[in-house]
Amino acid sequence: MNGLRVVVLLAATMTTGLMAGVYATYWNAFMPGLATTDDKTFVGAFQAVDRAIVNPLFLGLGFLGSLVLTLAAGLLSLREDSLLWIAVAFLLNLITVIITIAVNVPRNDALKAAGDPDAIDVAQARAAFDEARWRTFNGIRVVLDTAAFGLLAWALYLTGKSAAQP
Repeated sequence: MNGLRVVVLLAATMTTGLMAGVYATYWNAFMPGLATTDDKTFVGAFQAVDRAIVNPLFLGLGFLGSLVLTLAAGLLSLREDSLLWIAVAFLLNLITVIITIAVNVPRNDALKAAGDPDAIDVAQARAAFDEARWRTFNGIRVVLDTAAFGLLAWALYLTGKSAAQP
């Protein structure tokens, strides 16, 4: 059981780190880059990227996988010193999922539903998207998931430390 616990905790740490990286890439590069573009480019590029990211690998392994794996790691660590750190990481991860579903995804979906950038009022579609709000909540996701990643890494350290003790 200890081997399974370690493997699941490692997988939870890795997938949470990947998600923190995705959010950070949007925060650090993608959205600032798009902010410098004209409305048509912004709408078309964002629509294309959002269509591409909604796929089984991202949704299953990354977005929901990190949450499920962190929960599983916690359940497998109920009597371990690492449980508190895993539980807090799960809570932070859950908050990022809630933010994504409540704030970011509705904006993404509305922008995709606005239609072909060649056939719509792209300035209106971009304004309705509300980049500032999207970026603010994405920044919160960066902080929370990065913290969750750090907590899971600490839980891995504690797990290794306790396994090394006689």
